[in-house]
Amino acid sequence: MTYTEATEYLFNALPMFQSQGAGAYKPGLDTVRTLAAAFGDPQRRLRCIHIGGTNGKGSTAHSLAAILAASGLTVGLFTSPHLVDFRERIRINGNMISEAEVVDFTERFLANDKLRNLQPSFFELTTIMALEFFARRRVDVAVVEVGLGGRLDSTNIIMPDLCVVTNISLDHTALLGDTAEAIAYEKAGIFKPDVPVVISEAYGSVRKVFEQKALATGCPIYFACDEPLFKAASQHNDHIIYTGTPWGELHGELCGDCQKLNTAGILTAVKVLEDKGYPVTGRAIADGLAHVCEMTGLSGRWSTIRHNPDVVCDTGHNIGGWQYLAPRLERESRRLAASDRRLHVILGFVNDKNIDPILELLATVDADFHFVAPDIRRARPAAELAAEAARFGIRGSIHSSVAEGYEKTLAEAGEGDMIFVGGSTFVVAEISALR
Repeated sequence: MTYTEATEYLFNALPMFQSQGAGAYKPGLDTVRTLAAAFGDPQRRLRCIHIGGTNGKGSTAHSLAAILAASGLTVGLFTSPHLVDFRERIRINGNMISEAEVVDFTERFLANDKLRNLQPSFFELTTIMALEFFARRRVDVAVVEVGLGGRLDSTNIIMPDLCVVTNISLDHTALLGDTAEAIAYEKAGIFKPDVPVVISEAYGSVRKVFEQKALATGCPIYFACDEPLFKAASQHNDHIIYTGTPWGELHGELCGDCQKLNTAGILTAVKVLEDKGYPVTGRAIADGLAHVCEMTGLSGRWSTIRHNPDVVCDTGHNIGGWQYLAPRLERESRRLAASDRRLHVILGFVNDKNIDPILELLATVDADFHFVAPDIRRARPAAELAAEAARFGIRGSIHSSVAEGYEKTLAEAGEGDMIFVGGSTFVVAEISALR
């Protein structure tokens, strides 16, 4: 079996949420526990950190992995989705799992008729692939990002040293519930007895859900938003400076507006890990935050992928992410207009989200819009997106593909202009692959 054959099997023969949506979601842990047992229960041989929440999971997971690696630890990192290569999901100290190791695991799975008859989902199988890879490599710690929800997510078979929940907003409501409180309940399903929990951001009734779940579970809980471990966060074009931290001035490479709250959670998590005996140093914290993309391979978080014109990508795809993205785009538009430059927005979505709240936010952004559809089954047609946007006074060009939209936008943009790419992870992935 070649690597291409292995990934084609993973993508096409197994139900995959990213391409199929809710039909691929298999709630419950019975299948993943059976798979884990067949591969030697690798989760029992690992120290782990479990990261859940609606937005910011990936940024938080990559940042903690970078900090721990900078501290001299061997760190496994399991995240989703990938942008270009499946192997982006499974890394050790920034290095992707090899093609040979993906093939080997897939062949061992396919050789076991009993396991094949389980008909696991794509995410169930890749979760065990990651955990077994980390256990065989004897990593010091694995940072594991929840796929969807928490309580019934495949990753919830681990027993972590620490749980982090970033924030809660309305996303995947058909699967997790249509209120913030219901979604918070699902996310809090990763809480474990005596395992500390850090909440990056929670207020009101959502906070109460977390407090009640922590009390019932018997785990200490820390709300990073109450007293962030920095006195000020100064936003710059390509970084954020955090001052007044226990470790001195810190420069954060991730500079999206949402990152200040994410960083509050990250620093509180680091403090808890310090108290648990993890060998984290101030220098490692500074290095990890300043070089997270280089150290872990993270991309797609207000990431500049080319210059002249600047092309910025962000994978924010729900109202929780766009409440930060839209105001920033509005500020960028005004900044560009002051020097007679222009903002261009390449926008595409999947078809199972309510995008009206996002379009309402974008209605105040002065930009040239380009509507596209990612090349997946769940894509929202570009013409349909354009019609929905028109209801909010947003008008622009309709393109037959992401590649065409990108090429035409590049041709129209002048030097000094800015192109923003977003709406769906899959739009960002296609443009990342074109580079």
